[in-house]
Amino acid sequence: MAPITELSRNLLRTCPLCEAVCGLEITLDRDDHVTSIRGDKQDPFSKGFICPKGASLGHLDEDPDRVTEPLIRDRATGERRTATWDEAFDYIAERFPPIVAEHGNQAAALYLGNPNAHTVAGALYLPVLIRALGTKNLFSASTADQMPKQVASGLMFGDPLTVPVPDLDRTDYLLMLGANPLESNGSLCTAPDFPGRLKALRRRGGKFVVVDPRLTRTAKLADEHLFVRPGTDAYLLFGIVHTLFAEGLTDVRVEVAGLDEVRAAAADFTPDVVAARTGVPAETVVRIARELAAAPTAAVYARIGTCTAEFGTLTQWLVDVLNVLTGNLDSPGGAMFATAAAGGITRTKPFRTGRWTSRVRGLPESMGELPVATLADEIRTPGEGQVRAMVTVAGNPVLSAPSGARLDEAFAGLEFMVSVDRYVNETTKHADVILPPPRPLQSPHYDFALLQFAVRNYARYSRPLVPLGDRPSEAGVLARLGAALTGKPHNGTGDSDPLTMVDELIIAGMLHKAGIPERRPELHGETSTEQRLDLMLRLGPYGEWNGGTLNLRVLLDNPHGIDLGPLRPRLPEALRTASKRVELAPAPLLADVARLRAKLAEDAPDFVLIGRRHLRSNNSWMHNVASLVSGTNRCTLQIHPDDVSRLGLGDQAVVKSAAGTLTVPLEPTEAIMPGVVSLPHGWGHDGSAQTVAKANAGVNANALTDDSVVDVPSGNAVFNGVPVTLTPA
Repeated sequence: MAPITELSRNLLRTCPLCEAVCGLEITLDRDDHVTSIRGDKQDPFSKGFICPKGASLGHLDEDPDRVTEPLIRDRATGERRTATWDEAFDYIAERFPPIVAEHGNQAAALYLGNPNAHTVAGALYLPVLIRALGTKNLFSASTADQMPKQVASGLMFGDPLTVPVPDLDRTDYLLMLGANPLESNGSLCTAPDFPGRLKALRRRGGKFVVVDPRLTRTAKLADEHLFVRPGTDAYLLFGIVHTLFAEGLTDVRVEVAGLDEVRAAAADFTPDVVAARTGVPAETVVRIARELAAAPTAAVYARIGTCTAEFGTLTQWLVDVLNVLTGNLDSPGGAMFATAAAGGITRTKPFRTGRWTSRVRGLPESMGELPVATLADEIRTPGEGQVRAMVTVAGNPVLSAPSGARLDEAFAGLEFMVSVDRYVNETTKHADVILPPPRPLQSPHYDFALLQFAVRNYARYSRPLVPLGDRPSEAGVLARLGAALTGKPHNGTGDSDPLTMVDELIIAGMLHKAGIPERRPELHGETSTEQRLDLMLRLGPYGEWNGGTLNLRVLLDNPHGIDLGPLRPRLPEALRTASKRVELAPAPLLADVARLRAKLAEDAPDFVLIGRRHLRSNNSWMHNVASLVSGTNRCTLQIHPDDVSRLGLGDQAVVKSAAGTLTVPLEPTEAIMPGVVSLPHGWGHDGSAQTVAKANAGVNANALTDDSVVDVPSGNAVFNGVPVTLTPA
């Protein structure tokens, strides 16, 4: 780390804005303002790679529209006023517990947004809120994103966090569906400089195939791009599975259960049958199957475009069925499991869904969550268990969840609402109290979640670069909020501080479970949060209390990060299934195959809607940075020119679905399939106090998505393959 000078200093940290975990070198002036950001060339994982989002971190960090002090809303006038931290928590403690006391724990709900996956506080302290509320009404962005992958992995491997990722740096053949990492930087596949890794794959003679309804930037980089009708990826994958069995091309190298059941399930999905549904020619389906089987190493990877579809969980299941059948699961160059350095809670019972269901629609729980698609129902439907009080943390479901207008109305009718958020946005405008987290550079950073999905084992810790001053840390905000929600003391100091009390309780429990309570004095760290990280590192797979050398001091001595080596085979050790084998044919997924098969008899809609990503955007929370929203309007409806001509459309069109209607400017392009239109998500900032976002409002795509339609096994919202009609504006 460069020495501190009088005028400026160069500091290191991990970028917290997407899943690529790139190392950054940040220059601050004497007043703690960011003067420059560049990629950290000494980071062994990202090696200097940086994208426009990372380069703009300073603008986000010091956004003049961010909330810097707690805000309390006067319900009579709607006006907000600033408050002290003690005053804000006192008000929460006064208002929230009586609602729960009168109506029961299920009258409260918690929504967690996407940014929580990128913070230390989100990883370590959200369980405090969940326990404090004691409610089954937990919702998050997961059921608007990746829940199908986690449910499929949980049923196959026994743990929803045991997610195989493509071994990008060693594979010879990569089949990618519904993913656009040149725009998103990757997802559930932590890989800084994803574009460079794909180019390296091709340079070493490998083949890269993309399946997508659009010719995306990623598809343009590929050796081959296959157009596919949105929402039909499960049919395509089943056609490949069918071919592998029919031609005797399977090569299963791990212990599995259910192989014959998969063979039987695939019998009806011949290449000719799936070609009619997907638009991918039968001969192409057969060729891809043969290429996967013949490649020295291969991996199949699918992401958000396939997760947020009607058969998302079946698609994610079939991805790993193919990785198994071709002998590429848990094998170098195939689909492998990362070994994260910070050891967490190890699951002792096999994963299952549906331990409880939602009150109104009876939708099953997954990973302790209910589908966000039914959150509005739980608030708006009277009766015992009706949600009357709400807590949101770093989320904007009014823009990101399906049928956002229903949620907007639902939040307006709550008796009380608390939001932990840096902005007054379309969701938090309804909050009675807004508690702002610190600036990103005032928070520590360790990627507890994302390093579980890394394409190479790696660890890096960043201390806060800017002092907190007299405000609480993000961890402190969540710990105090947990106390206030239950009416417990929340203004303590020293040993009675809620954060210290939470951390000491957790540290003692982990040490007791490990059988080493006497080693508490050995833990290092300036804060109790750092001491928890130190404990997790010491107990982890590379830790000094587990035969290795890793601890917090080692990470602090290596501020550019530590390379822990390539992915290594982890089966059967990583399995948590009852059979101790890969469950190739879980009963809930075989049951859903009947729904997929029945869909073959239905006519496909004339037009369907899909979403799209952009490199300079990450959901709704990055739209208030001028440098990221500059240039031409990106909130347009992409449509094939032939469809524009056939329907007699002009510069705009009226798009209508079962859920709503929008008028949208058109962007004709041959990069999209006929019969498919594409609109980016996260826009529609007409209810925000964010200056830049409001000036570039766009339209909310989720006015068109229907919260009554979900992927059945996971409850995930359906954003891709939404039937729509188009008429001239």
